[in-house]
Amino acid sequence: MANDKKPTDNSPNEGEGNKTAAREYNEAQRRFAQSDKVEEKAREAEKALDGPENEVLRQAEAVGKRHGAGEDPAVKKQQ
Repeated sequence: MANDKKPTDNSPNEGEGNKTAAREYNEAQRRFAQSDKVEEKAREAEKALDGPENEVLRQAEAVGKRHGAGEDPAVKKQQ
């Protein structure tokens, strides 16, 4: 066996469900939500939708939707 290490042996690869990355992401989102930047960023996004960036944003949205698995059927049942 070339590699006898278990995933818990201080390996940088945490496998599926990287808890460290999830914890860091959640903390960054919490800090942003509690900052004074939320309203400012919302205004910037609104301006982008009304400005010349609109077409680029719409194209990016279309690309993302093509790669999606679709909406969860359970969501429609709740309506």
